[in-house]
Amino acid sequence: MTKRIYKVELSGRYLQVVDYPGEKGTIIALHGLTGTHKNMLHYAQSLRGDYRFIACDLRGRGDSSGMDDVPSIFSHAEDIEELITVLGIKDPILLGHSMGAFISAIVASGLSSVKGLVLLDGAAQMSGRQHDIVRPSLGRLRKTYESKRAYVDELRQLYKRLGIKWTDAVQEIVEYEIHGTGNGWMHKSANENIEDDFTSFDFFNPIEVMGKVACDTLLIQADGGIGQFPPFFTDADYEETKKHTSKLTTFNSDCNHYTMVFEKQTDILAAIRDFLDEVISDE
Repeated sequence: MTKRIYKVELSGRYLQVVDYPGEKGTIIALHGLTGTHKNMLHYAQSLRGDYRFIACDLRGRGDSSGMDDVPSIFSHAEDIEELITVLGIKDPILLGHSMGAFISAIVASGLSSVKGLVLLDGAAQMSGRQHDIVRPSLGRLRKTYESKRAYVDELRQLYKRLGIKWTDAVQEIVEYEIHGTGNGWMHKSANENIEDDFTSFDFFNPIEVMGKVACDTLLIQADGGIGQFPPFFTDADYEETKKHTSKLTTFNSDCNHYTMVFEKQTDILAAIRDFLDEVISDE
């Protein structure tokens, strides 16, 4: 089964895309704040073949073009809407993790053709606690490393604190997010732009956005603690999301916000397959 890797030209910008073939429908997968398409690897491996699975680097990450002067989840949503149009995708199914879930929800709220929505621990009301978890890890975006190995070694320690097991898949994800420069090795993302994206989470209004989502929605909640921290989002953070999403199924997993993508979660994959079978059977 051959995947295709290519760039999709949008209006003055482009997205790096990995496209796996499949027959039942098209899934567009969106990663989290500092991730890339490679963070969706376990989901792609499980669903490809049955579904066309498209994972992209959001702008400012991986090999996609840079972000706007004032980037946000809302400008990323515009990119995804245009991607759907340019690729001619009918009845897309959106699957997003963390920031990708916020973006997917925004797209689904404004695009009636979206057939299904899978939210991997995202599209919640921000409570401030999330900033305490994320901001310390963003320091690496400002640093220059003498070698790729130096960056990988630092991430190995960071991910250990976040409860993530180090595997070959994690190593591949980490190595893809940096590149060599004339002075050393740096993250492909600009720190100030990532900070702006993260700040924009606070402007996500679950009542306004989720109230406009008409398609079937699966919310997967990660209930596991993150090192010394509690779960990234709690039941209280999801209260408005759950209340205002009309066709909602909720699934709770013991994994944490990060291990739900860095490690293969068989319970989540089974829940997604069951959900997708229902979505497709409604056609």
